[in-house]
Amino acid sequence: MDQASAKIKSYKSIQAVFTLQVQDAQGASQGTKKGTVYMKGVKYKLLITGQEIYCDGKTVSTFDKSSNEVTITKFDPASGTMSPQKLFSNFYDKDFLYKVNGEQKQGTKTVQEIEMTPIDKTRNFHKIYLYIDKKTHLITSGKMLDKSGSRYIYTVNSMNGKSDLPESTFTFDKSKHPGVEEVNLNQ
Repeated sequence: MDQASAKIKSYKSIQAVFTLQVQDAQGASQGTKKGTVYMKGVKYKLLITGQEIYCDGKTVSTFDKSSNEVTITKFDPASGTMSPQKLFSNFYDKDFLYKVNGEQKQGTKTVQEIEMTPIDKTRNFHKIYLYIDKKTHLITSGKMLDKSGSRYIYTVNSMNGKSDLPESTFTFDKSKHPGVEEVNLNQ
């Protein structure tokens, strides 16, 4: 786990392409979405079907394409929210109890399964499973189980740790979204 966290933290910036599959409590698929995440320090940009989330280290701007609305909130790294950085590199910090469940095969890869349980029982999820490639020390997938029984399965399709991302990547640009309605919850 230390190696996986250290490897991600060593990257100046990251671009990762992923697939999100949502399942109900019985395991039936509720849909699949494709997404891309860009990360640099505490800053991130998350693009997923119908939504864009920008964090510039001060604010988080969540743009909903269907309503053409952006909601702006204050960024609070201590809030316990599951940010991409927390999922990719700080996954076993003080917010979780964790254990290594052993190795398994995912296609041609041997992965280690890490089971994480949040210490804060008021969170809307009760377990996270991360799968780390034993050879590359990178996360290949993850599964989040929420309290309603739904499962969110993330599969990392590709990861580039050598992306050169400009600072503008992490800021929502209103000029690119004509007529966008802004809801600023910081005021």
